[in-house]
Parts: sequence; structure tokens; C-alpha cells
Amino acid sequence: MGLLRKIREVGRVAEPAAPRPDGAALPQARELAGSAQVRCVDAGSCNGCEVEIAAAFNPVYDAERYGARLVASPRHADVALVTGPVTRNMAEPLRRTVAAMGEPRLVVAVGDCAINCGEFAGGYGVQGAVADVVPVDLAVPGCPPEPAEIVAALRSVTGR
Repeated sequence: MGLLRKIREVGRVAEPAAPRPDGAALPQARELAGSAQVRCVDAGSCNGCEVEIAAAFNPVYDAERYGARLVASPRHADVALVTGPVTRNMAEPLRRTVAAMGEPRLVVAVGDCAINCGEFAGGYGVQGAVADVVPVDLAVPGCPPEPAEIVAALRSVTGR
């Protein structure tokens, strides 16, 4: 029983959110009031970023303790995590997904492929980067990015 008492006394322990590299705060973070519903969209990736996003929400990194929660519908989402280069077949579904999200909404490009098409640049089925199809508010570089970097981006979104 000593462990349970210690957990009750200490509570959750987390370091303060790291500032964004450019020093600016996302204006939408204030409107989200510390909580964000997240919808993941695979626009044509190799699935590496999805594995890292799943790891960001596992018990080790636990993005939910910072107010980010995965949802199944874009109508419930505040944030879209978009991975991969946008293929020709996914350009219109991505536009519709972002349009279905309520205001305020944020689009986060996760991984090098989402930012600049990465290894898939110049492919015949590639429409372009995520920013070529929908406006991007935040980018998480890496191939694939570490779960800690994804959690840091989500913390800058929630402000926690």
C-alpha cells in the first residue's frame, strides 16, 4: 500500500512544455484550452510515421496526459496529423477531411515525406507535400520522427 500512497501524494509529474524553435506560440493553442482531439490521416506514407504516432500514444510517451486524444472522425477532431506525401488518390479525401474539421483546426505535417515528399519526391503517383494540398500549421521533421518529437509538437498545440 505504500506505493499507492506515494502515487496519490506525488500525482502526475511532467516537465514544462518546451518552447517552439521559432519562439512563437500557436494562436490556436489558447482556443483549444489545453485539450486537443487528434485525427491521423495517412496520405500515402510507408507507415513508419504511423508506427511512431502509435508509440507517442502508448504508456511510455503517453501523449494523452498532455491533453491530446485520438479520435476516429474528423468531425470530432481539432488537429489533423498528416503523414506521407499526398498521392493523387488522397488529395481530395485530405481536403475533405480537413474541411470536415471544426474551427479552430490545425494541420500538423508529420515526417519528411509530409513536409517535402522525402523519398517519394518526383513519383508518378505523388501530388505533392501536404502544404501543397492544405495549409499546414506545424511540421515535425524526421524519417520517421521520434515519438518524443511528436509529443512535443502536440504539447505545443495543447499548450501543456
